[in-house]
Amino acid sequence: MRFRVTIAVGLLIAACVISGAQQRPTSTIKDIMGSMIDPSADYLWEAVSTQISPNGDLSTRAPRSAQAWQNARRQAITLIEASNLLLIPGRHVAKPGDKSEQPGIELEPAQIEKLIADNPVVWTDLSHGMQDVATKILAAIEAKDAGKLENLGAELDEACERCHLKFWYPSAGPPALLIPGR
Repeated sequence: MRFRVTIAVGLLIAACVISGAQQRPTSTIKDIMGSMIDPSADYLWEAVSTQISPNGDLSTRAPRSAQAWQNARRQAITLIEASNLLLIPGRHVAKPGDKSEQPGIELEPAQIEKLIADNPVVWTDLSHGMQDVATKILAAIEAKDAGKLENLGAELDEACERCHLKFWYPSAGPPALLIPGR
């Protein structure tokens, strides 16, 4: 009987902890981009390629071993989950005092943060857009379909660029690349 009571109390405490858990962002969007999204996207873009030399020789690069496919899978999952991290309320774009790395080209962090705050639906849609492509990439990896993985690289680039054109450097691109109707 005491064992059952102990289990019940433990489950009750766990339920309270889980239901009361608050998301507390500690890293910035810039941190997530630099440590998770950029390296994972770069890895996946570089994992597959087709090149034709000036004399017409064709060379391809693709994961071939189980370990290479597993490494690609890890990067796809990182992209999928990093898009969730971008959406945690209260996450700042950058640390206080950080400045744009390319002034005049990209907006300052405070400007980006205001755009995100003023356009939360677009921010969510664009984050989900990256997640949707990363999910397709994961499916291609699980199918060990290097051709599909290579083709999805362009779709990933487009998803990333849509967000950057909306929030990081909105004056750089045509509005037609943004989500229709927003």
